Amino acid sequence: MKIYLAICAALAGTCQAAEAQKPDTAQVLVHYKFTHVRDTTNRDHPYTENMGLYIGRNSSAYRSYDNILEQAEAKKQMEAALASSPDGHFNIQRHRRGSSSEYYQFPNDKKLARKEPLVMDTYLIDDAMPAIDWKISNDTATFGGLHCQKAAAHFKGRDYTAWFCPDMPLHVGPWKLNGLPGVIVQAYDAKKDVQFMFDGVEKVFVTKPDKQEKLAETKSDGPGPRMIVIGGDNGGDPNIIQLPKNAIKTTDKEFSKLQEAMRKDPDAFVQSMMAAHNANRPAGSDQMKINIKMGPQPVNNNPIELPEK
Repeated sequence: MKIYLAICAALAGTCQAAEAQKPDTAQVLVHYKFTHVRDTTNRDHPYTENMGLYIGRNSSAYRSYDNILEQAEAKKQMEAALASSPDGHFNIQRHRRGSSSEYYQFPNDKKLARKEPLVMDTYLIDDAMPAIDWKISNDTATFGGLHCQKAAAHFKGRDYTAWFCPDMPLHVGPWKLNGLPGVIVQAYDAKKDVQFMFDGVEKVFVTKPDKQEKLAETKSDGPGPRMIVIGGDNGGDPNIIQLPKNAIKTTDKEFSKLQEAMRKDPDAFVQSMMAAHNANRPAGSDQMKINIKMGPQPVNNNPIELPEK
């Protein structure tokens, strides 16, 4: 109950007017176990990932918690390699985990933004917050000490059930889900093909980037203790909610074309990007080189967004 009250107090004053572009600091982190049946011919092996919704006073960021942990591990490896390699030459073996897409919601400005890294560049896709026609019921449940209420809606070709916490008043949720009078802490579609299952909640403690200390989390649900670690963008602190400053603004349609070009011929795509970057480098500087090996692409015959019938 103390954790529950602290979390709700951290979001007090959330509904103040704000400018979407200003950096925000997460007050609360909600953890989800994300599950997606991408291949309907192999339902016993869905895609799974640990995700986090970083909730500030005026905005939120939904990103891969697995990816944040991997970045923190890679940073430690690099620091150790630098310390043990006087000539500055070393190799780092990274086992990348988690998706790189991030979703930012600014409910006061009704704005949704998506960050998408691709090879050497980062793209930013701006859009309006999707309007979802939720039907709120009287059903209630408790998740990790959070008293929640049930709602249902049809969105992006699927029928969703959601549980939201009215005591956390920011109208945000995982992925693109939004628009309820409280944070969405759990949601799933009727077939259970797409699930954002509650996996814990914590009050965030912001640490300085130069400190590699770990702060123990009080976790409400799920196996074992989780730790808050340094990683991600924005000065090394994933708790800072801020759109990337140097991202290339594009549209969802144009970014999809880039992804398709990458899938069809990854080597040619990477070489064209390298040529463009090298053309902008100062004369006489070393030419950048990069090699990317892509394995077979997983089957995805059941995208998270389905066409309306």
